[in-house]
Amino acid sequence: MTTTDLAHPALAPFELGTLRLRNRFTVAPMTRISAAPDGTPTDRMAEYYREYAAGGFGLITTEGIYPDATHSQGYYGQPGLVTAAHVAGWRAVVDAVHAEGVPIVAQLMHAGAISQGNSYGAETIGPSAVAPPGQMMADYGGVGGPWSAPREMTLRDIDEVVAGFAAAAANARAAGFDGVEIHGANGYLLDQFLTDYTNQRTDEYGGPVANRIRLTVRVLQAVRAAVGDLPVGVRLSQTKVNDFTYRWPGADADARVIFGALTDASYLHIASEGRNFLETARLADGSTITQLAREVSGRPVIANGGMHALPQAADVLTGGHADLLSLGTGALANPDLPRRVEAGQPLDPFDREMLHPMANLDTAAAWRARR
Repeated sequence: MTTTDLAHPALAPFELGTLRLRNRFTVAPMTRISAAPDGTPTDRMAEYYREYAAGGFGLITTEGIYPDATHSQGYYGQPGLVTAAHVAGWRAVVDAVHAEGVPIVAQLMHAGAISQGNSYGAETIGPSAVAPPGQMMADYGGVGGPWSAPREMTLRDIDEVVAGFAAAAANARAAGFDGVEIHGANGYLLDQFLTDYTNQRTDEYGGPVANRIRLTVRVLQAVRAAVGDLPVGVRLSQTKVNDFTYRWPGADADARVIFGALTDASYLHIASEGRNFLETARLADGSTITQLAREVSGRPVIANGGMHALPQAADVLTGGHADLLSLGTGALANPDLPRRVEAGQPLDPFDREMLHPMANLDTAAAWRARR
């Protein structure tokens, strides 16, 4: 891959709304639980994100950031975008990344029923009073055992969630971020509304999939109004951090409704379909869920899941399955991955010990020191 003819297709530039990306490799949002106790980003976090920019990635998406000071925080050590201190801390992160010539997007995330560490002490909330499946995650500070059933959200709660996302988006703009991504995936609050077994409501937010996507649509509209011309993306997934087997019950029919409801997004980010993406993301008709997202929404699509496997990553792009690639574990193991690909150098394998006993920057630093 040292000549133009052999260059990996992910090295080609791309325009994502107003953003001009040097290549199609993006850093996926990854929980790092390394903020100060009050949710303020640290200098160490600024260096962490700067390293990816210096390593050649075209776009960086932050870890999930909590948007309000009541129910949204999911983990102790998670950063927020609520206070003036949060904004100032993120400004330092953004400045460090921008100094390397790379755009960075803030991902806003409400944990809902699967919050396992909230400094504000609020009870968990969700679409219905249904305990989420699975267990709290020790690597992210969970005490173990099952989640409790959340309090079922009132319509006022729903309005407050939308307002929180909008306020945090305005703070993201004030911090200098180049865009905002709404976390509607992986079992967190917006995905809890979309998921049939956690959403048993009988009002306009429950029942058919067109109702269950309604809160995500409202958040998208509010965030877009708050940030003006900045790109606004939505991250979606079928699988969850607490349920790896779930698929949308209506398969491609559900997907068409979901993607069709989100055409106001600047892009869609389809998350974690598994390491063998081109197998696990297949629909019954042979197409992939990301192809369907591109077709229905008319928007650029980011594919996530096993994109450090470079032949697969190339096939995803050249086969029309997605426009951009996001990398999680591959980026953790290779913060300079795009530069290595450009130079034809091998990639280091991911070691799960980078995340144990805690998936934070201290553990990662200790792992690197042992190498």
